[in-house]
Amino acid sequence: MKTKILSLIALVFMGILTMQGQVDRSKQPTPGPAPKINIGKPQSFTLSNGLKVMVVENHKLPRVSISLRLDNPPVLDGDKAGISDLTGAMLGKGSKAISKDVFNEEVDYMGANVNLSANGGFASGLSKYFNRIVELMADAAINPNFTQEEFDKEKEKTLEGIKSEEKNVKAAANRVKYLLAYGKNHPYGEYVSKETVSNVTLADVNRFYQNYFVPDNAYLVVIGDIDFKDVKKAVKKNFNKWRKGLAPSVSIPNAKNVQYTQVNFVDMPDAVQSEISVVNTVEFKMNDDDYHAALIANKIYGGGFSSMLNLNLREANGWTYGARSSLSADRNSQALFSASTSVRNAVTDSAVVETLKEMNNIRTKDVTIEQLKNVKAKYLGDFVLAMEKPQTIARYALNTELNSLPDNFYETFLEKINAVTIADVKRVANKYFLANNARVVIAGKGSDVVESLEKMTYNGKKMPVKYFDKYGNPTEKPVFSKPIPDGVTAQSIINNYFKAIGGKDAVEKVKSVTLSGDMNTMGQTMAIEMKKMTPNKTLTEVSHPQMGVIMKQVFNGKSGYAAQMGQQKQMTEQEVAEAKTKNVLFEELSLDMSKITLESMTSIKGEDAYKLKVVGTGEPEFRFYDVKTGYLVKTETSKKVQGQSISIVQEYGNYTPSKGIQFPFSMTIKQGPQTYGMIFKAAKVNENVTEADFK
Repeated sequence: MKTKILSLIALVFMGILTMQGQVDRSKQPTPGPAPKINIGKPQSFTLSNGLKVMVVENHKLPRVSISLRLDNPPVLDGDKAGISDLTGAMLGKGSKAISKDVFNEEVDYMGANVNLSANGGFASGLSKYFNRIVELMADAAINPNFTQEEFDKEKEKTLEGIKSEEKNVKAAANRVKYLLAYGKNHPYGEYVSKETVSNVTLADVNRFYQNYFVPDNAYLVVIGDIDFKDVKKAVKKNFNKWRKGLAPSVSIPNAKNVQYTQVNFVDMPDAVQSEISVVNTVEFKMNDDDYHAALIANKIYGGGFSSMLNLNLREANGWTYGARSSLSADRNSQALFSASTSVRNAVTDSAVVETLKEMNNIRTKDVTIEQLKNVKAKYLGDFVLAMEKPQTIARYALNTELNSLPDNFYETFLEKINAVTIADVKRVANKYFLANNARVVIAGKGSDVVESLEKMTYNGKKMPVKYFDKYGNPTEKPVFSKPIPDGVTAQSIINNYFKAIGGKDAVEKVKSVTLSGDMNTMGQTMAIEMKKMTPNKTLTEVSHPQMGVIMKQVFNGKSGYAAQMGQQKQMTEQEVAEAKTKNVLFEELSLDMSKITLESMTSIKGEDAYKLKVVGTGEPEFRFYDVKTGYLVKTETSKKVQGQSISIVQEYGNYTPSKGIQFPFSMTIKQGPQTYGMIFKAAKVNENVTEADFK
């Protein structure tokens, strides 16, 4: 196998070097002969119950992996959506013969992994434990121990997961994208909700398992340091016990695209950026004649870092960290083309316009010879790297079986990639990238973006905007602002704020504050302490339980720095200038009222709030004050980071008194894609803070 791979690498890169030689750039180069590829076939056998087994021997490392794939049709769970997830969550938790704890202890002792899901499973470990790993995997798969206690635990975990994503903009955007593209009565379009999970019972899980966890359309793939005869013996011994059965056949409705390009908007009032997806469904399978040309077209348009879409939105305009498109073949001829990105609110309409522009460009203009050459080279390189992995042989064999591919599909893969022409790219782009029948699904802050979205045009006509809630239900256009009551001004709002937190006279007597508590980010909980001294000195320290102080930020009134993991960075002149103008304890004390305007009365988490615009030395800042309480509940601004504008949103809540002054004991900071949550436990006013703290 090593000799084959080295020969393939040599042939491929000789072809690439030839393409990079002197050519007439005005003409598309004639494809050279593709390298001859001989992909090995896995050894295989089939059990009497229908389970098909593939074995790839690889003796480089003393390890083995086992993959189980159930080739079932997509299932519509309907008002019990989530039943397959719950079934999968309960599988692999021991068996009728072995308790969950004993099962997990033995797996851990071997240093192995055994995981099962509703669609199959995976196990791996040292090859010397192969027989026991197969035995445990088979026992857990064939004899699951579905108890009411375990079901209740998994159901509660699922409901907690749904609750945690309730306000997640990306999750809402993804949910609505698939629902609108396929319809709620389609397996690809339905979603799991609190209501549907609540409908599922243990009896439903047992019924689902009996119907769909069956071997007739199942494949077991074994790869690693193991002999074929030993695999055959162990698999027959353990998996022959699996009851023969065939999953019920289902009828999948055809997805339908819209008749004209339109915006489908989901209002997420607390969103700090817009999630954008331009989508359409197409009939596209791996055994289609267009398959290789479609791969190339998608890669050129949005399938990589150097794609047209990413070079425009990220590199040229600096609107996003990345923009990508995807077109994955679907055996049921219900593929989804999607071009997606995340951008700050202010450029949402511009990002949509440019995404559609690039889609029209690849449909109407010839791609360049350079673009075609580079993408082909990327596929050639990826193919070579994949061939170095023993998993590739098994994956290719399984794909050939599942997708009814010709036996020589992968042997001729590079030949067909190499044969794709500029004309082919344009042809398949028109066939699969349906710019004239696309949904532009956007989840974002409506009060910031809808006005500009409603002005967008496509092909000379206004693009209609249709509104949906975060579950894909049609709704009316949201009301983003309310009439401001008579007599309310920016000054009166600031006055009410001071009154709400304890009175301006009392606030002005506060010279220092220490806030301490916990900070949560990326699943980690750390201690945080913030010390502040008027007018503008501040110290923030974040500590890890095992690692000590891992981040420190200091400003002493004249200069400052940020230190993290042994690295220190000084504040820029602009950052210092901005810091000098602010009162770090109560910024309202240092606001210049001549530079503040009352923008509107809007809604923050369902409560009315006044929106003030503050103009300073940098980007404008928006400050939101609760109408009822007078508290500051949110701020929004942006800053430039490495040439890109990053949104910064801070949310405040749980105001708690300390020496008669109300401080927000909960704070959430959303900076670009990162979210930091802080829960303070104590606030000390005018205690133990000195100049020495800010060195």
